[in-house]
Amino acid sequence: MNQTVFPTFKYSNARAAIDWLERVLGAERIAVYEDGDRISHAEIRLGESAIMLGDLEGGTATPPGGVVTYVVVSDADAAHRRAVEAGAEVSGEPVDQDYGSRDFSVTDPEGNVWALGTYRGAAGT
Repeated sequence: MNQTVFPTFKYSNARAAIDWLERVLGAERIAVYEDGDRISHAEIRLGESAIMLGDLEGGTATPPGGVVTYVVVSDADAAHRRAVEAGAEVSGEPVDQDYGSRDFSVTDPEGNVWALGTYRGAAGT
């Protein structure tokens, strides 16, 4: 069975979240569907993966924040520089981990943590 997983985020301001993801993580807009002044559904690409996101809908979704998403990058130092230049809230300088990764993390404006590093994990081999 071939399955695809799309992490899905809800934001109080999805438009601002998309802008942040583009500036800080280098995301690419794939699709944005609007319903009046709100984004009902959007998809962005991060490297070879994609996430879905949209504006919160009257109590039917998990509130923003509290999610940690790991993004594999080929150069953690370059990704860190881009995040700093974009004004992201960075939790620390890139650090070499015992398991072979070099990584750091940033927090988006609504409290979600985005960890960036070179570790591809067992699933990425």
